[in-house]
Amino acid sequence: MTYNFDEPIERRGTDCFKWDALQAMYGRDDLTPMWVADMDFRSPDFVMEALRQRCEHEVLGYTMPSEGYWQAVTTWLKRHYGIDTTKDNLHFIPGIVAGIAYALLALTEPGDKILVTTPVYPPFLNLPKKSGRKLVCSPLRITNSRFAIDFNDFERKIEGCKLFIMSNPHNPAGTVWGTEVLRKIAEICERHHVLVISDEIHADLTLPGHQHVSYSTVSEAAQRHSLTFMAPSKTFNIAGLGSSVCYVADADLRKRFFGWLNTFEVANGNIFAFTAAKAAFANGEEWLRQMLDYLQGNVQALDEFLRTRMPKVKAVLPEASYLAWLDFSAYGMTHEQLKDKFINEAKIALNDGTTFASQGRGPQHGGAAYQCCFRLNLGCPRTILLDALNRIAGILS
Repeated sequence: MTYNFDEPIERRGTDCFKWDALQAMYGRDDLTPMWVADMDFRSPDFVMEALRQRCEHEVLGYTMPSEGYWQAVTTWLKRHYGIDTTKDNLHFIPGIVAGIAYALLALTEPGDKILVTTPVYPPFLNLPKKSGRKLVCSPLRITNSRFAIDFNDFERKIEGCKLFIMSNPHNPAGTVWGTEVLRKIAEICERHHVLVISDEIHADLTLPGHQHVSYSTVSEAAQRHSLTFMAPSKTFNIAGLGSSVCYVADADLRKRFFGWLNTFEVANGNIFAFTAAKAAFANGEEWLRQMLDYLQGNVQALDEFLRTRMPKVKAVLPEASYLAWLDFSAYGMTHEQLKDKFINEAKIALNDGTTFASQGRGPQHGGAAYQCCFRLNLGCPRTILLDALNRIAGILS
């Protein structure tokens, strides 16, 4: 079957955060949203059909994950990432942000230091601070137009930390870390007795020509001290169903975390989360292949547009995911001037780059707060992407 990713899907009026929250978030509702990290593609037919079939049974009572669900999950992990596991090492999680919050509560104490590398997905910054932990930021460098870890700074900052929250692949911009980088992280974290949360929600979105490596597979040390979160939500555009999974290889760590989840009963699933995930993992290979090819075309279109129409933009383009990091500082405008132009002249909603770093300039914050940087979501029909880029170019010329 050939899937049509060029088809525009009207999402306004569906209580869709990406489209229906524009007025509240940006002050106007006539913008093209290129911000929230979900795609404007139709959710796969096999997922929708599985949900329809489940609705044919008109009792939506308490539920549990079926053996078929666990088989679909474990088969996917083995086939794609070499994680050979049983359901005993896995736990359903109602969303990865929730899972990270649970891990902070279960495995750390108020006042513990939590390390992140910035710029990074804002909940990585907000969850430690709001739970009374101390946030420590290690700024990434940009080398050869991709993010890179400054290991001198990383090892200096990790001293005294209890836990490192890692985005793998990295958000923003989908940098794929690779085996060598992950092994170095594992060695440093093991030596400093630091636990690692590896958020691998974008792993399935690794683009052609790149290879995702799951953190727990790179060494015995990584396996011993890590929790890995994965989900079908970004992959198959079903984020609204809150379906994620946590993999913990180490028995002691698993007992601590899964025991906490079970004690407080905060990680039970729902009928549609289980149904959709099972259908996605069991039937999603061909849809995913075609979707990734389409996303790769969007990345290439963005790259060509920037080189020909906006060469001043310094970009980190995705190796995984549909998120690009764009630095407009060469245009000589302030961050606020750029925001105003994007919203009120180009009528485009982008993610504000300053929200991807803790505010402030001390060592605990990670330095500059990414002025003039914005995150662009290109998970949409190409005509919409190119129209948005043309409008941005028009207000910068």
